[in-house]
Amino acid sequence: MLQRLALCSHLKTRTNVCPGFSRAVSQAKFPVTHSPGKSAAHRSELRQAKRIVVKLGSAVVTRGDECGLALGRLASIVEQVAVLQNQGREMMIVTSGAVAFGRQRLRHEILLSQSVRQALHSGQNQLKEMSLPVLEARACAAAGQSGLMALYEAMFTQYSTCTAQILVTNLDFHDEQKRRNLNSTLHELLRMNIVPIINTNDAVVPPPVPNSDLQGVNVIHIKDNDSLAARLAVEMKADLLIALSDVEGLYDSPPGTDDAKLIDIFYPGDQQSIRYGSKSKVGIGGMEAKVKSALWALQGGTSVVIANGTDPKVTGHVITDIVEGKKVGTFFSEVKPAGPTVEQQTEMARQAGRVLANLHPDERGEIICRLADLLTEKKEEILSANKRDLEAAASSGRLSQPLLARLSLSSSKLNSLAIGLRQIAISSRYSVGQVLRRTRVANNLELEQITVPIGVLLVIFESRPDCLPQVSALAIASGNSLLLKGGKEAANTNRILHQLTQEALSIHGVKDAIQLVSTREEVEDLCRLDKMIDLIIPRGSSQLVRDIQRAAKGIPVLGHSEGICHVYIDSEACIEKAIDIIKDSKCDYPAACNAMETLLLNKDLLRTPMFDQIVDMLRVEQVKIHAGPRFASYLTFSPSEVKSLRTEYGDLECCIEVVDSMQDAVDHIHKYGSSHTDVIVTENEETAEQFMQQVDSACVFWNASSRFADGYRFGLGAEVGISTARIHARGPVGLEGLLTTKWVLRGEGHTVADFSESGSMKYLHENIPVPHRIPS
Repeated sequence: MLQRLALCSHLKTRTNVCPGFSRAVSQAKFPVTHSPGKSAAHRSELRQAKRIVVKLGSAVVTRGDECGLALGRLASIVEQVAVLQNQGREMMIVTSGAVAFGRQRLRHEILLSQSVRQALHSGQNQLKEMSLPVLEARACAAAGQSGLMALYEAMFTQYSTCTAQILVTNLDFHDEQKRRNLNSTLHELLRMNIVPIINTNDAVVPPPVPNSDLQGVNVIHIKDNDSLAARLAVEMKADLLIALSDVEGLYDSPPGTDDAKLIDIFYPGDQQSIRYGSKSKVGIGGMEAKVKSALWALQGGTSVVIANGTDPKVTGHVITDIVEGKKVGTFFSEVKPAGPTVEQQTEMARQAGRVLANLHPDERGEIICRLADLLTEKKEEILSANKRDLEAAASSGRLSQPLLARLSLSSSKLNSLAIGLRQIAISSRYSVGQVLRRTRVANNLELEQITVPIGVLLVIFESRPDCLPQVSALAIASGNSLLLKGGKEAANTNRILHQLTQEALSIHGVKDAIQLVSTREEVEDLCRLDKMIDLIIPRGSSQLVRDIQRAAKGIPVLGHSEGICHVYIDSEACIEKAIDIIKDSKCDYPAACNAMETLLLNKDLLRTPMFDQIVDMLRVEQVKIHAGPRFASYLTFSPSEVKSLRTEYGDLECCIEVVDSMQDAVDHIHKYGSSHTDVIVTENEETAEQFMQQVDSACVFWNASSRFADGYRFGLGAEVGISTARIHARGPVGLEGLLTTKWVLRGEGHTVADFSESGSMKYLHENIPVPHRIPS
């Protein structure tokens, strides 16, 4: 190794030896699947990146006062690089910061020197105001290089990661021998699991040439760390270059301007449409230099992402997020998709949705009826697409039998869908624009509260293509625009159902109001579009809902993560009602979110004929019983004790637990339930009323099956889901749950001054009756 390093006599190379050096090796823990020399077409492919260059801009490593380093940011970046290095990836850092570090150091020395001189030559203790000379950048770099590297060494040592410093100039890339030496040194360091930290040798490098530019594929002038990182990435055949700056990424116009929009994916042919702003005050490059360097690296086969390395909300995971393929910053790609991006789809949906909301109710009803007709007219095409999905799912073996059943469509299902859609069409006449409240604030000043659409809805659903026309109809009826993200297992069925939906929308010119997201967008990325999406509605497993609730960034989520529903059998319950309700709640559809998961029994029912009949019925229905802790204590030979009282089985399984009283049952439900649906079975009306008043769940029933918690059974028509939230809609959510309100005030030149003590008007605040219109 020393011989190879000696070849680079023109380089200053410094390596810190640490305890982890011996694990160095040749055995990479990370598989190489990305083709070298070819950039990634999609963000998801970045997960396979083996060799990664991280470029830290001046604004990232430098404090706001431009004197010294931003130690907190630097520490979090070092941690991420070390984590990726320890995964078996090969990490390289191109860093700025030597000038800032040196400037801080020289200012300190100058101030100290001046204060000592003044103290020696002045008879007074008070020092005169001292002025600092302008510090030359090359001198600052010379003073700061060693300190900067010492800091990197100290930080990386905390993760048992070795580092080596390499200082380069433009000549090192243009002299063939020096270039080969540099390449050899870097490869040797990577082979030994060492992180090279590279910087331009600013102590000797000449000032950047004005207007010097990137020149073709084989030549790139190293005028800043952007061009250095790009040249290094291509030279080392890196899979990924991450350029961290002080902006979120690349915008279509200077950040901060009113119309500036962050570009998610940038293609080489798009640079003519970009307007650049001013460069960072601490760097010598700028966004234009970053883009040109990025395009040069992309052309050389390296994938590039430009992202923000200064935002405290994301700095701690920005690098790892990019490598995981998450939508962070601007991704440079040579492969342009045929269709619009999800951001463009969302904007198209919002614009068309505003037109949809202003259609006459009868026109929205006509769209829904046309969609219902298409479901029956195009039945054969729909079923043919669905058959292809079923065959693909069966051959892959990834879907369970219940999920395959949900995926399947039939003629009867399509007929039922069409009937349901026509019912929604009738309800749509009385949705948008309805006056809920009217108040006469003063003479000739009337205030109204009216219903309006929420805006752009994102509905994510799994394995249920019949969900698409249902939710689409509800969105049309409520005047909302809609983004649909279905599971890939139903791709063919979803595609044709969406085509039919857009065909129906076209009769009134609002085809784009409903969009099907068919790109490789991850659900988590969609949940970050908080400036574009107004409400997320997950339709699927409890795990899906939990994941979305966790991922949603500033967007409300309508739904429930779990359906832990209880049925409490009181000591005064009717035995026939109890058995029927338990059987229906658990056995009618065990996978449903409103199925019973825990059966609570009053302790007085133990060792009674009612208890025996309940247990016998569950055994006949082949329901596996798990005993709660108290129930198990009463039994000599009990069923398997439950691992958790907060379990959603979703199958022919349930927990049985014993409680002392109705109040004890309420306390148990509040502690272990999910606020979905809970039931009491009793003949005592007072006990039932107390239970229904105290239980804080979306649905609380007396002597009725938990399976009644359903929009259709409530008479709401189709539902978009069941919500356990406490704000906005709660319980089964139908058409009304997709509406919000706005206030409209009609006056005749009124001002607040009119109602002051010296004014001529008085507040009346009279409620004006509003006729309630009910759909026929």
